[in-house]
Amino acid sequence: MFYREAGDFKTTYAADNQTFPIAFDRWRYWAVLFVAVFVIPLVINDYWANALLIPFLIYAIAAIGLNILTGYCGQVSLGTGGFMAVGAYATYKLMTAFVWMDMVTITLLSGLITAGVGVLLGRPSLRIKGFYLAVATLAAQFFLVWIFNRVPWFYNYSASGQINAPERMMFGVPVTGPNAEVWVKYLFALGFVIVLSWVARNLTRGSVGRQWMAIRDMDIAAEIIGVNPLKAKLTAFAISSFFVGVSGALLFSIFLGAVEVGEAFGISKSFLVLFMVIIGGLGSIFGSFAGAAFMVLLPVVLKIVGVDMFGWPTDIVQHLQFVIVGGLIVFFLIVEPHGLAQLWRLAKEKLRLWPFPH
Repeated sequence: MFYREAGDFKTTYAADNQTFPIAFDRWRYWAVLFVAVFVIPLVINDYWANALLIPFLIYAIAAIGLNILTGYCGQVSLGTGGFMAVGAYATYKLMTAFVWMDMVTITLLSGLITAGVGVLLGRPSLRIKGFYLAVATLAAQFFLVWIFNRVPWFYNYSASGQINAPERMMFGVPVTGPNAEVWVKYLFALGFVIVLSWVARNLTRGSVGRQWMAIRDMDIAAEIIGVNPLKAKLTAFAISSFFVGVSGALLFSIFLGAVEVGEAFGISKSFLVLFMVIIGGLGSIFGSFAGAAFMVLLPVVLKIVGVDMFGWPTDIVQHLQFVIVGGLIVFFLIVEPHGLAQLWRLAKEKLRLWPFPH
């Protein structure tokens, strides 16, 4: 009854082409943003911050980055974990080398370094695609993990091979390190999510995004109509790697605090982000958030229901998680390739026409 376009008139092209053309969607967006910024930091606790909210924000950035490359540009990548490791180790080197530098600058520079590595390793995409590109990015994943393990300079010649985030202050408040409050880390990650999702939304709706989608749909036809495949693909790799590098930097600096590359950024991390994109929906910014929320929330729900309520063994619950995720991936690939984002769009369409049949 309240989700209607009737009476919601547009007088300019810009108003008609805005991200949320329906007034109710705009109000809902601002309400969610208000709650996220002003309400959640007041009621947040350590468990929900570390188990759900902070990892959701960080993985949402990684999912948006992979969705730009795979969902919008059609370039399959299995090296997300390796590029997250680049962002994490770049953050560590910058934090230890430039003690005066603030965390916002360090995180952005880590994303730029990862973007450069992504462009370098993304050049094979100009000649290969599909399965062969997936294998090439998988090789990049193993190469990056190997080099961070084997070159002591990256972990400052530590005997354990582990990197630890030093304490950093912003406005007199610790952002990283053991003394950082969870609400500070949450707001720090939330700021990057808001800005980067806004950037991604505008990029995908602009001329750059249209070039990516032309390459995705049919690269030969896109080149015939004037799209430069070199520029489009390398731009997608660079921007995607930037997003993934920022997520890796945040995962190391404000969430984990200490990582070992093989455990934190192995091939399982690449598949985790890929599953977020597949379940959430390819070619959708909202789908990246939905997939990240699902993959982060699922273990928490299974633990509460399986372990706490029914007393199931922990290993059984972990195997059940794999079964559920695998079944959902098969379901979405066969029944609804556009994932949860498409189901959300269909629900909104039915709500706009209710009570009339659709």
